[in-house]
Amino acid sequence: MGKALLINPSYFRTYGSNEGGLAFPVYPILSLSAIGGALKERGHEVKILDLSYRQYDPSMIRRLILDEKPDAVGITATTPLANQMRDMSFLVKDISEDILTIGGGAHPSALPMETMRESRLDAIVSGEGDFVLADLLDGREMEDVPGLYWRNGNGIRVNMSGGLLEDLDDLPMPAWEEYPPDCNEKMTRIIARHSPVSTIEFSRGCVFQCDFCGSKNTMGLGYRKKSPERCADELLKLQHLGFREAVLVDDIFTSDNEWASRVCEAIIRKNVKMAWTCTNGIRVDSANPELFSLMKRAGCYRVYFGFESGNEDVLQAFGKGGRATLDKGVEAVEMARDAGLEPNGFFMVGLTGDTEKSMQDTIDYARRVRLDTMKCGMTTPYPGTPMFRRLRQEGRIKTFDWDQYTVYNKAEEIYDHPTLDWETVKVFFKKFYAEAYFKNPAYMWRRFCFMVKNNEIFWNVWYTLKFWLMIWGKEKAAEKENYEFEHEWRRLDTKPKDQIGTYAVPRARSGAARRKTLAK
Repeated sequence: MGKALLINPSYFRTYGSNEGGLAFPVYPILSLSAIGGALKERGHEVKILDLSYRQYDPSMIRRLILDEKPDAVGITATTPLANQMRDMSFLVKDISEDILTIGGGAHPSALPMETMRESRLDAIVSGEGDFVLADLLDGREMEDVPGLYWRNGNGIRVNMSGGLLEDLDDLPMPAWEEYPPDCNEKMTRIIARHSPVSTIEFSRGCVFQCDFCGSKNTMGLGYRKKSPERCADELLKLQHLGFREAVLVDDIFTSDNEWASRVCEAIIRKNVKMAWTCTNGIRVDSANPELFSLMKRAGCYRVYFGFESGNEDVLQAFGKGGRATLDKGVEAVEMARDAGLEPNGFFMVGLTGDTEKSMQDTIDYARRVRLDTMKCGMTTPYPGTPMFRRLRQEGRIKTFDWDQYTVYNKAEEIYDHPTLDWETVKVFFKKFYAEAYFKNPAYMWRRFCFMVKNNEIFWNVWYTLKFWLMIWGKEKAAEKENYEFEHEWRRLDTKPKDQIGTYAVPRARSGAARRKTLAK
């Protein structure tokens, strides 16, 4: 029997010092609980260290590893968390070369060779990795594990992919019980209304190909679903563990209306009393009034729609379009409202094909649809996406310093937009919130009624004021945060080696190494 430590890096640099901090997504990450479930089913011990809601503290990680003495450390990372993954790999190997250290998640799946070269990871799981760590702790040789990038002496070997898991019901129940009781201490009511909260999945994958979306890095192109009974049983387990709300992370839960309806019927039949939301942004062309009514009866109270743009040409340019028209979006929101669901929406500026006119169209469209909450971001090309590959081929990517690839970013430091200058994009980013929210009487009245209905006047006023200050004071806050982070790296790098090891590589040197690695 082996012992594994699973780590999710800190989100503070990604969300904590900007407007994203108001909607801090600090619920238990599903990937680690899924891997933990597979490990426990095989008889291995599991410890989950979720740093999402904490500051990045290398000394604490070091102490935990020394105390727990794990046989393996698994680290997951999206692109803005990739540098933490790299640093942790140095930390682990400074403690013991014998600890098996594996990376996974969106970023290493997109850039496996590059991630191996700039870290001290023993291996990287490309794509789905639910059973990989369990297989290795069972004694399986690395060369026999499909889809693995691993070190062989001074070289890196690549195993042929074994494909995607066909029957999701074969997955063990996620190990949600391994999350600490304080895992929701930073949760805001903007994200969830009933703490404690956890993530859950009913399906995996997506058949659509928006050029900015990186979900294919780990889930592949396609759509696989759990049985309705299994979905209901997972919600029931969360309920028995004391969770009160679940965040559904499926990309396209409602796309198969018949199956989604049977999922809701199973939840109702099993008398599950859990609130849940569809948070990833469902497609407007899959909206169905009967399904929405069933979702409401089954405990869902909020749905998010991925509108992205209010311009049909831009929708076509980045790969959405088709039946997901602007008129369909308006209809979908009204269907959700009629069913008693809270409709929220995601928008973006700086999309492929965007112009000043199309960004204004997006703002006007956001004013037109009757949403309870709207969120807008500046488009970022993440590794593994068609957008990143195209911009890189055109020489428009300006940095491979992954710390810059935050959700709310100074995007002009990441890439050159083909059709817009960044001052214009930033103007329209701020204009979105000014015109869609504060200069929109219909929305303000709708929001006031929402606050009264849900007894949330205090919280909404507080979040609104804080958000407004963040939007307009963003550049100054970013300067302060960057200074503090640089100072922290310098401080760490001057500590004695026997206290922290060599993982705290100075950013200038590590940034140069990344540029050199990815330029090849």
